[in-house]
Amino acid sequence: MRFSHRFFLSSPSQPVSLARPPGDRSDVAVEAAAVAATEPRNLACLVAYQVVSRIGWIFKTETVIMPAVLDACVDSGLLRGLLPVLNRAGHSLVPLLVAPAVAQASAKRKWLMATTAGLAGCFGLLAVTWAVWATAWPALMAGIFLVLYTLFSAINGCNQLVVAALQGRLIAAGHRGRLLLLSVTIGSVLAIAVAVWLLGPWLQDPNGFVKIFAVTAVFFGLAACIPLFFKEPSGMPKAGPVASQERVWDHWREVGSDPALVRLAVVAACFSVVLMLFPHYQAFARDRLGTGTSSLLTWVIVQNGATGLASLVVGPFADRRGNRLVLIGLIGLCTLTPLVVCGLSLLPADKAANWFWLVYLPLGLNPIILRIFSNFALELSADQSRQPQYVSLVGAALAVPFLGSPAVGWCIDQVGAEPIFICGAAVIAVATVVAVGLPEPRLG
Repeated sequence: MRFSHRFFLSSPSQPVSLARPPGDRSDVAVEAAAVAATEPRNLACLVAYQVVSRIGWIFKTETVIMPAVLDACVDSGLLRGLLPVLNRAGHSLVPLLVAPAVAQASAKRKWLMATTAGLAGCFGLLAVTWAVWATAWPALMAGIFLVLYTLFSAINGCNQLVVAALQGRLIAAGHRGRLLLLSVTIGSVLAIAVAVWLLGPWLQDPNGFVKIFAVTAVFFGLAACIPLFFKEPSGMPKAGPVASQERVWDHWREVGSDPALVRLAVVAACFSVVLMLFPHYQAFARDRLGTGTSSLLTWVIVQNGATGLASLVVGPFADRRGNRLVLIGLIGLCTLTPLVVCGLSLLPADKAANWFWLVYLPLGLNPIILRIFSNFALELSADQSRQPQYVSLVGAALAVPFLGSPAVGWCIDQVGAEPIFICGAAVIAVATVVAVGLPEPRLG
């Protein structure tokens, strides 16, 4: 994949501010020069890495494929409600433990290779176990699936933390929207093409899940090779060792005392309702509207297409105007998802089924919003050595509300989906209102 250096480094309309660790002016100048010299190559590598990962990701789309996999074993709202809990617990809480080590690592690309290889291993193991036990022991397979899903989520949380740390260290703040635009747009187009080619037929195949899991493992395995081509400047400083557990606690307490970070964490916690509800949409369409597996491919394509199209606007806008306005607008649009589902429930089932793809348009914003949360956290920290902690704390805020996700699934089973969806929309609206009070780091 070949990119123009001019495109990567053309100046945004706002001044580019690099997050810099405190230190001597000469050290800052050397670091800035090292970043500028290696940024084109690293930006190209990050784009390639995220494109290949995105192709693998479309085969395990969290809003569509993963809930359908669990339902193929055991159709239960309570178990389905566990998926967001396991996803966020692993994705957000485990990184809190590894963030100090990531911050001290001088060669973060090695972490990226290891975690990506771990993602591939999880799906390789899932393919093997599904082929052996899915038909004969569906309940056992459901348990194995949940265990592997938890392990995958924990590794993926560390993986995303490393990606954010590399991005914060190697890419200037005013160029991160460009990274989002390129990786999401190219990745969405290629992922949709591969999904039409392979995912559609496999969803109709009795043994299709084995193939889906295997190809996911292959693409993650390919992505694990790309960090070999990163260039981390050797002159860039490495964080000093942490002396004691007391010092670790003081460090976390100091990071958590940042009022802007606390407000961002509150926004993330309220936004997490979006992620708690999405496993139940495909079940609602199947149980209430009579949709079949053929609809899954349409929803996957719509969601990924919406992600790609939104990145065309969001990436450049974030580079020029900052992440605050982007976050407010995107979270506000996410309030539409549960309301659209409730609106469709008022139509005749056949018409509602034909229009249910509309639900997955705002769901396509979710991956972008999670990236914006990370980018915002990176900019809030003026000290690069603290950036992994900032990112991981926002991730933890996303995770905490998920403790109630099984209860949400149980309530949907007991009282129906519509009241729960309406309550969810109200909480997401609160996230939008709280986000209005966030500062814009580049204007500070």
